Amino acid sequence: MEPFVLQEPDRRQPSSVPPGITRKIIAGVIGLLVLIFGWSTFYTVQEHEKAAILTLGKFTGEKEAGLHFKLPYPLQQAIVLPAKKTQRIQIGFREANGKITPVEEEAMMITGDENILSADAVVEWNISDMRDYLYNIDNAEQFLRNSASAAIRSVIGSTALDFAITEGKTEVQGKVKERLIEMQTKYETGIHIVDLKFQDIEPPAGDVQNAFKDVTNAREEKNTKINVAQKYENDILPRERGNAQALLENAEAQKKSRILNAQGDVAKFNAVYAEYVNNKSVTESRLVLETLEKILPNAKIFVSDSTGETVKYLPINELLRTPAATTGQAQGGAAK
Repeated sequence: MEPFVLQEPDRRQPSSVPPGITRKIIAGVIGLLVLIFGWSTFYTVQEHEKAAILTLGKFTGEKEAGLHFKLPYPLQQAIVLPAKKTQRIQIGFREANGKITPVEEEAMMITGDENILSADAVVEWNISDMRDYLYNIDNAEQFLRNSASAAIRSVIGSTALDFAITEGKTEVQGKVKERLIEMQTKYETGIHIVDLKFQDIEPPAGDVQNAFKDVTNAREEKNTKINVAQKYENDILPRERGNAQALLENAEAQKKSRILNAQGDVAKFNAVYAEYVNNKSVTESRLVLETLEKILPNAKIFVSDSTGETVKYLPINELLRTPAATTGQAQGGAAK
C-alpha cells in the first residue's frame, strides 16, 4: 500500500470572483454612504414652515425657509413643522368632504341659569414657539381642543341662556378667546391663538329652540325699530337745531340793523336840528318843501312871494302846459 501524501492546493488556480467586482462593490458602498450622508445632512424648509434643530435630542435652534445643512442622524435631527400656517380645529362638530357631523359631547353644555345650550366654534391657531410646542405638550391638536372646550364651558357656565344667544354672543366669544389665550400662556404650549369664532349658540332643537327663536326675532325687531327711530332723531334734530340757529342769527341781524337805522335817524335829526338852530327860517322852508315832495310826489309846486299889497297875476295854465304841448302848438301855428 502506497503511503498517503497531502498535496498543497495549486495557488495558481484561477478565482471564481470576476476581476474588478470588489472595486465596484467598494464604490457602491461608498456611493450609498454618500447618498445617506447627503440625505441626512441637507434639508429644505418651505415658506410656511420652520425647522427645529435637535442635537443629541436637545433643542439647539430653529431655521427659517431655505436649504440648510445639519450633522447626520443621530447627531442632529431637523423637525420641520408648518409653524407659520394658520390651522383650524372645530369644536362641537366635524367637517369632512363638505359634510358636517355634530359632536354632541363637545357642543352640549349648561348655562349659568341651569339651561342646556349647544355651542359650535372654530379655533384658528399657529405655532409661536417651536421649543415649547415640541417639549411641553404631546398632542397639540387634542390639547387645544380640550382647552377650547374647557374655556367655552367656563364662560357659558357663568352666563344666562337668554344673554348668551342674543346680544351677549359677541361678549361671550371675546371672553372665551381671552380664557383660551390665558391657558396657552399658563402651560407654555407654544401655540398662538389667532381667533375664535362661534358658529352657532342656540338651545337644543325642539319647542324650547322655537320659543327662543321667537324671543330673538322679537328682540331683533325691537332693536331694528329703535335704530330706525334713532336714525330719524339724528336726521331731524340737527336740521331743527340748524333752523333754530338760523332764526336766532336772523333775529340778531334784524336787531343790529334796526339799532343802526335808529342811530342813523338820530344822527340825521341831530344834524338837521343843528342847522335849524343856526337858521330857523331856511330850515323850516326846506323841511316844508321836502315834506310836500314826499306826500305829493306828482304835484306841481309854485312858490311866490305874497308880501306886497299889489295883486299879482300868476299864469298857472301856461305854466302847467308841458313842453311837448307847447312845441306842438308852435309847430302848428307855423304851419298855418
